[in-house]
Amino acid sequence: MTDTTTRRYASTRENERESEEESEERRDEELVCPECAGNLVTDEERGETVCTECGLVVEEDEIDPGPEWRAFDASEKDEKSRVGAPTTNMMHDKGLSTNIGWQDKDAYGNSLSSRQREKMQRLRTWNERFRTRDSKERNLKQALGEIDRMASALGLPENVRETASVIYRRALDEDLLPGRSIEGVATSALYAAARQAGTPRSLDEISAVSRVDKDEIARTYRYVVRELSLEIQPADPESYVPRFASDLDLPEEVERRARELLSTAKEQGVHSGKSPVGLAAAAVYAASLLANEKVTQSEVSEVANISEVTIRNRYHELLEAEEDFTPA
Repeated sequence: MTDTTTRRYASTRENERESEEESEERRDEELVCPECAGNLVTDEERGETVCTECGLVVEEDEIDPGPEWRAFDASEKDEKSRVGAPTTNMMHDKGLSTNIGWQDKDAYGNSLSSRQREKMQRLRTWNERFRTRDSKERNLKQALGEIDRMASALGLPENVRETASVIYRRALDEDLLPGRSIEGVATSALYAAARQAGTPRSLDEISAVSRVDKDEIARTYRYVVRELSLEIQPADPESYVPRFASDLDLPEEVERRARELLSTAKEQGVHSGKSPVGLAAAAVYAASLLANEKVTQSEVSEVANISEVTIRNRYHELLEAEEDFTPA
């Protein structure tokens, strides 16, 4: 019995060795030209395998396993490489979880049967439960949804939303939420992110799209900035000018003249203690008068959400500063 087993084992090993030799011979044959036994090279641009000696095309129309893009250095390659959807801080799970669509259709666009629709609904329910497994994730999901909603209403770019999401995550990690509403902290994070990115919005504009009042936003904003040690420069009135001029459909000349008025006011010290939104609105109105553009104070007041009295007072101060600065 032992001799039989030994002979079977030896026979199996012999067969394996023969098969390995045959596969090696086939690989060797694939690497050499069948005509002249020359070396073969693969031309990836044309999808061909060609002999370097006689030029025989051994294989053509090969499948290209590489990407459809080209990269000339490592950094460009990293930017273009794709291994799924990019992660983002604007989603509570950073976009790494599965998302089941709401359409009850298959891959071909055909409607699902009633039994399949019930199954998909159960899958959506359980998928939602798994995505928000604890109170922290539910909190984050609600807050990031609020940030995205308010940013869309205010027309803020994606980088501001991303920054606001990071600020809120930091506030949540450092336990700044107890005693404060989710909407209040989310609004203050968006307000801080807009100021950091150089696209500020006034507190009146922020409170108009938020679910909390202006006083709570200001109070929570000061608390978040202090606790997280955020470096936020004072709002520059010139950063509001392009948006006001665009909303009023004013030419480039008015915007340039408004920037000059504000620059002169800074040199004269007129801007100290004044609201940057009011100064920007007054500069736009004064510049439109100097450029002979017909814009009323009520139109500027509606766009900037500033009272007409503030515009009248500030634009007189800007014009006086301009006259004092201009040499006789």
